Amino acid sequence: MPKQGFKLGFAFGLGWFGAGVSWVHVSIADFGGIPLIGSITLMLLLSAYLALFPALSCYILTKYFSRKLWPLALPFIWLMVEWLRSWLLTGFPWLSLGYSQIQGPLAGWFPVIGEFGVSGLLVFICTAIAISLTAKKWLSSVIIVTMFFISGLALNRYQWAKPSGETARIAMVQGNIEQALRWTPEQDQPTMNKYKTMTADHWDNDVIIWPEAAIPKLEPVAADYLSEIDNLAAHTNTGLITGIVNYNFETREAYNNLIGLGQRHTNEDNNDTPRGHYYYFHGNRFAKHHLLPIGEFIPLEDWIRGLAPIFDLPMSSFSRGDYQQANLEAKGYHFAPAICFEIAFPRQISANLYSNTDFIITVSNDAWFGGSHGPAQHLEIAQARAKEFGLPVLRATNNGITAFIDHQGRIQSRLPQFEAAVLSDVIQQVEGYTPYRLFGDWPIWSVSFMLIGIACWNKKQLRQK
Repeated sequence: MPKQGFKLGFAFGLGWFGAGVSWVHVSIADFGGIPLIGSITLMLLLSAYLALFPALSCYILTKYFSRKLWPLALPFIWLMVEWLRSWLLTGFPWLSLGYSQIQGPLAGWFPVIGEFGVSGLLVFICTAIAISLTAKKWLSSVIIVTMFFISGLALNRYQWAKPSGETARIAMVQGNIEQALRWTPEQDQPTMNKYKTMTADHWDNDVIIWPEAAIPKLEPVAADYLSEIDNLAAHTNTGLITGIVNYNFETREAYNNLIGLGQRHTNEDNNDTPRGHYYYFHGNRFAKHHLLPIGEFIPLEDWIRGLAPIFDLPMSSFSRGDYQQANLEAKGYHFAPAICFEIAFPRQISANLYSNTDFIITVSNDAWFGGSHGPAQHLEIAQARAKEFGLPVLRATNNGITAFIDHQGRIQSRLPQFEAAVLSDVIQQVEGYTPYRLFGDWPIWSVSFMLIGIACWNKKQLRQK
């Protein structure tokens, strides 16, 4: 039975991740310099690795618990294994089950127990229904489905965080720079000129956001350009946030950074000439903490770098920023940042939310995904974070999908993919906290621990009979 459980769990996981992360093949084949058979093989290896986690859950469940106790035991086992997936080898929590409910009947539970909790709830519901159906207890299935679906719909109508009446006008620039040109030295100046030109008609916004590594030159080398943009933003009373790579030539450390330029505080004295606050390594910055394996750091670098072009990509040896950092500030607004992959880690987002945080900002370069479903999944993950924490999420990308997401996880406005354009909108500030922002994962851990405790007690009672 345990062996069969492992095999079924692995087969389920292989289908789940094989279909869900197939964009990895696009990234490897198009930009990794590896033949088609090699890219497909690497994608299958990643899918097989990820399939081990549901296989492990099913193995533990079938080995230690009878079928009757599965609904009580599986939520805790599943969450433990999913937590392991989000942590092991720096973690890969992509495509978690809870994301399937962002537009579903359980969406109202996101602000209460988060996506992580919704995953556990979904596992409980599905397992309980499966056991009820096999036992031909149809009424039990109907009651379970009705109870959780109605509660989810009811919770979805309640606003834990509400608009405060204050607004900010924000613009996001989608440069649509081809991936093949991003790190070509002769394209540095044309790219920087493009962002400057696209921004020229939008200095009337409160804040302007450029995407991840929008400025292709290293920060120390781009100092003159940064000072120019900084002063332009300050003179128009605008804050600007941009992605850039900082390479410290003294320590030889590289960081994937977001930095704030232009107006930092609203001027109290209108007679003062506004000026920027930028200088190299100024404090208004954020360094990416969760680095993407292969893309931003090479595991076992001394062994595998040089084996194939994908293991020697430009900018694939970054240093890690702190887990908890100060918010970025632009024109008095405070932004909790997440660069690319980091938006998939709700605990890290939570650690960087403060009482004065106004917005969550996530920047990315999804050109790696090509025309796959990767960018749509990435956007959905950002929607989940907005709904969990009750804060607007501003998602600026190089080639899409750039979007404003309101505090209820709904897309307020967006740009189409593969177009150079600017998206400007008025964003509501909010007040109030969601239960998930206050308590994190503790409620779902408590409930799932109680359920498995009941399962273990029942198992003991059955043995004594």
